[in-house]
Formats: sequence, structure tokens, C-alpha cells
Amino acid sequence: MKRLYGKSALITGAARGIGKAFAAAFAGEGAVVAIGDVDLPRAEASAAEIGMGAYAVHLDVTDQASIDKAIAFVDDKTDGLDILVNNAGVFDMAPITEITRESYERLFTINVAGTLFTLQAAAKAMIARGKGGKIINMASQAGRRGEPLVAVYCATKAAVISLTQSAGLNLIAHGINVNAISPGVVEGEHWQGVDALFAKYENRPLGEKMRLVGEEVPYGRMGTVEDLIGMAVFLAGPESEYVVAQTYNVDGGNWMS
Repeated sequence: MKRLYGKSALITGAARGIGKAFAAAFAGEGAVVAIGDVDLPRAEASAAEIGMGAYAVHLDVTDQASIDKAIAFVDDKTDGLDILVNNAGVFDMAPITEITRESYERLFTINVAGTLFTLQAAAKAMIARGKGGKIINMASQAGRRGEPLVAVYCATKAAVISLTQSAGLNLIAHGINVNAISPGVVEGEHWQGVDALFAKYENRPLGEKMRLVGEEVPYGRMGTVEDLIGMAVFLAGPESEYVVAQTYNVDGGNWMS
């Protein structure tokens, strides 16, 4: 039997990238998957591409009313939300002397508050149904350490790791497993933007930073979205029942903890 057969999942920020890959994998494992995203037309296109088992829902993690509406919609549509993946997130970087309040507030609002309050709404729905659930937060190797140009993003992802620990310890009493995935450097649209910022602040040609970080990964290359799928399915599925409040590194050996 497929590992997520009959389960209802919601993935935030799933219209593209890692979230979209998780949605396709979960659907392939038998789940009914809501692709939550602030960009509803793109979410609808991604759901159509994935096909049976996927549908789109508008979800803005900076807006509590939007979070509550999306959670309630998914919970009612599928007779109970079983799995949440907090994937929505944004990146920015700057030297300490150039960090703006606008950038700081945007990153913490989406990466930290968005994770916390979407997790909270999902947990309330899961507790009301009384059948437990799985919540997966997306952290980062950046949350394991400081980086000279990435102070705020690193801090947000460190907060996600800490929230995962606290929520995991609190919610397991209700049969809700909360864990996180900590990717390393992952090829795709996100890292193209990161590379452009490094080009700006380190005076590098476009593509050079991406090449260098890929060469530095012990495995020998940057990660791909496909490299993360196995861990996501594991944490969403029945094999992870005894896994609580953990953050798993999936980074080709960049960080050991």
C-alpha cells in the first residue's frame, strides 16, 4: 500500500520549487494534497500538472485570516487534515551595517510567524479531530550557524529549529509529531536569487558562488529537490511515529549534528 494512502496534506508555498516537489511526491504516495500559496493561479497550474490528488488553495502566511480560512477549508474538504508542511519562506542578505527593518520584518513575518501560526492553526484542527497528525517545518543549514552576510535569514531558520523542538514536545501529547528538515544548498529558482545577491555583495560573476558552494559539499554537488523527497515522505508517514521534535539535515554532509 502507498505510504500516505488516504491522508490529507497541506503544503505552504507549494506552487513551485521544493513545495511543489513534495506535493507531487505526497500525491504519488496516495495523499490528497492542498497546494497552498499566495499565488493562487500558479498553485492551480501546479495542481493541474500534478493531477489527481492535488488541488490549490489560497494561503498567505502573513495573514491570520487567510491561514485560518485555508486550514478550515482543507480540514472540511478532506474530513480532517493529517499532514502540514510549513514550506513557505523567503530569503534576503546584507552586511550587518546594511540590514533594513523592512527586510528584517519581512523575513521574520514569513519564515517565523508564518511557520508558528500556520502550525498552530493546523494543530488546533488536528486536536479537534482527535486523530493526531504530522507537521513538518522547513529549516535550513543556515539555522545551524551564523553567516557573515546572512544574519537575519540564519536567525529565522534557527528560530524554526527551536520552534520545532518546543512544538514537538508540546504537541506529541495529542499524537501530533512535529519535526523539521534542514536542507543545505539546493539547486533551483531560490538559489539563483541567492547567487545574484552574493554576486552583488562579494563582487562575483553570476553563477560563481553557486559553483563554489556545490564544489564544497562533501557529497560533491548541490542538492536537488528530489534529494529532499525521501525525508519528507518519511516524516509524513507511519515510519516516523516515534520521531519527535527533531531537525534532520539533508545537505550532502555539510553539517553534522
